[in-house]
Amino acid sequence: MDTDVLGRFVQDGRLVVMPTKRSKRLIVLDHIAQAFEPGRTYAEYDVNRVLHGFHDDYAALRRYLVDEQFLTREGNVYWRSGGTVTG
Repeated sequence: MDTDVLGRFVQDGRLVVMPTKRSKRLIVLDHIAQAFEPGRTYAEYDVNRVLHGFHDDYAALRRYLVDEQFLTREGNVYWRSGGTVTG
């Protein structure tokens, strides 16, 4: 199921369109959150640079990730606070 959702919305590593259904959006956001290393902090510039690799509207992606608690922001510092952790 997750790979079906990702295949539909992420092509060639880029987000084609953000799903409107929350359950599918969470799968996509979890996939994107994997680009951030748990336990590491990121400056906003670095978060934007990573997210720009997924979609041109990196600010919207950043808001989605923070709103859905995949990333936490304090000041201009971000860290991964959710999502699947692979071993």
